[in-house]
Amino acid sequence: MIDERAVQLEIPAGAEFVALARLVVSAMASAETQLSDDRVDDLKIAVSEACTNAIEAHDALETDERVLVQCWADDDHLEVRIEDRGTGFDVSNLPEHPPVTDPERLKFERGLGIPLIRALVDEVEFASSGEGTAVRLVMRHDEELDGNGLRP
Repeated sequence: MIDERAVQLEIPAGAEFVALARLVVSAMASAETQLSDDRVDDLKIAVSEACTNAIEAHDALETDERVLVQCWADDDHLEVRIEDRGTGFDVSNLPEHPPVTDPERLKFERGLGIPLIRALVDEVEFASSGEGTAVRLVMRHDEELDGNGLRP
């Protein structure tokens, strides 16, 4: 649930604004959580990938609508939501990629953003319809990790 300390940013659908979204989210993570620098860096990459996908969805429609980025934190996690007004897609229909250790993986120039997002954040959800896509990213606070950096 979004509270009064939430940050909301609408960015034009241009690649030059991805850095702004990343900066706002990392500032919120640094100010409102105990996430380590490495985890904040992971979140910034995930936000970049999700925003880039949203911008590409807008480009495909040639719309001037903005991409919405919302961010908020509570006692145990930071949540980011990125929304576009593209045509939507079915995440279950994405092609399988070979493991990263397989040389065949090098033949894939595109389509690695969603697997990367899934690997970098603690939780991700995609809600897509003909009216657009919303990506929800969650990073749990570091204090919930055990001594080995794993979740109990």
